[in-house]
Amino acid sequence: MDLVDVIEDRSAKGIAAAIGRLVSAGELPPGHRLPTVRDLSSALGVSPTTVSEAWQTLARVGAIDARGRQGTFVRQPTGPGSPRRYRRVTEGPGHFALDLSTGTPDPSLLPDLGPVIARVSKQTFTSSYLDQAVLPALDERLRDGWPFRAEDLTVVDGAMDALDRVAEVVVRLGDRVVVEHPTFPPMLDLLEQLGAEVIGVDVDDEGMVPEQLDDALATGPVAVFCQPRAHNPTGVTMTRRRAKVLAELLQRATTRSGSGSGSGLAPVTPIVVEDDHSGDIASGTLVSFGTWLPDRTVHIRSYSKSHGPDLRLAAVGGAGEVIAAVANRRLLGPGWSSRILQAVLLEMLDHAPTIAAVDAARDEYAARRSAISTVLADRGVPCTGTDGINLWMRVRDERSALLTLAAQGIGAAPGEPFHVRADDPHLRVTVGLVATTEQRLAGRLAEAANLAPSRAGQR
Repeated sequence: MDLVDVIEDRSAKGIAAAIGRLVSAGELPPGHRLPTVRDLSSALGVSPTTVSEAWQTLARVGAIDARGRQGTFVRQPTGPGSPRRYRRVTEGPGHFALDLSTGTPDPSLLPDLGPVIARVSKQTFTSSYLDQAVLPALDERLRDGWPFRAEDLTVVDGAMDALDRVAEVVVRLGDRVVVEHPTFPPMLDLLEQLGAEVIGVDVDDEGMVPEQLDDALATGPVAVFCQPRAHNPTGVTMTRRRAKVLAELLQRATTRSGSGSGSGLAPVTPIVVEDDHSGDIASGTLVSFGTWLPDRTVHIRSYSKSHGPDLRLAAVGGAGEVIAAVANRRLLGPGWSSRILQAVLLEMLDHAPTIAAVDAARDEYAARRSAISTVLADRGVPCTGTDGINLWMRVRDERSALLTLAAQGIGAAPGEPFHVRADDPHLRVTVGLVATTEQRLAGRLAEAANLAPSRAGQR
């Protein structure tokens, strides 16, 4: 095989992605010897440094093995190390009196688990390791409230566990994947560890920008990952009008496993993976691509922010081929998510005091977000979206803003880890943790946002 013919993008990133796709498609099997850096750079008309960077990228995911003078060989990918983006969001300079970098719900607004746990504790659960992964009553309850008719459904240990398991099923080394720009850092870490080529599509007030998604779909991605409401970090909820336009683009789009490798596999519509991470505390109306693409959509519904992070539960439903693969793989690991916790969730979904508490929390989060965003707008600080517990605010200098807030005991998340590509400086602030009685904090946020870089060095 002549690698020159299949490497269209001759940047380091493009070379690594093309080789990765060939490895995933089996066209470069384990043990295959790759050209030397000098030979490939000469054939492609690029510098040896460019090819060397591509080789380093492939080595980080364990796709190739450099053996000195013997040469460089293909191996089975093993995945790279730590989630660098997520660590940047969570590391911080230390303890804060008010940490708004977390993206977590306000504990005081979570429903009381006590009465529900007391009722559930009298029930009997697993009697066999071969019992169904989802309690039948919970399965029925979830399907009744699902945004489209799900071909299959299962329960896993939270939204990130769901994203991890679904991504492992649909994404292979070198595959192109579309995400929103900006997006949740662990999602980018996860795709990076899988060796995917990530394409970012901007988000405006109604959702992903159609023209950019159309361009991204032309590259043959295998999946589109999105957050339909309360988008983290921007707070945007996708409108039905926009969703319909995007769904039409997706219906026309086709891709093939091992795209660009000449594998000749039958084209299919990309899988859409929806992460409804805020669930019932989102104030926006949920619109799902499953309305138009039920057999190509995987919808994830998390209950962590609405009913309690330690429930560690998320439902995953939609495209049967994907859900079945996730469930079958889990049989070789944890098998199922705690049926005791499933029973607690089932009780909570129909427990009147819990429903009232979640409704109250949703209203309170909306009020808190609105109050702070109004002050920021009055102070000339741009911020996006209207939904969820996080606020994405533009700043003149990211480092200056973070240091200024830290000096006042306030933590915020840097914007850079959320970016798929270079963009304007931002901070993500979890305003859902700021009670309406403490709204003077908005003034401090505005002051930090407007601080010029030159002043930071004088502090």
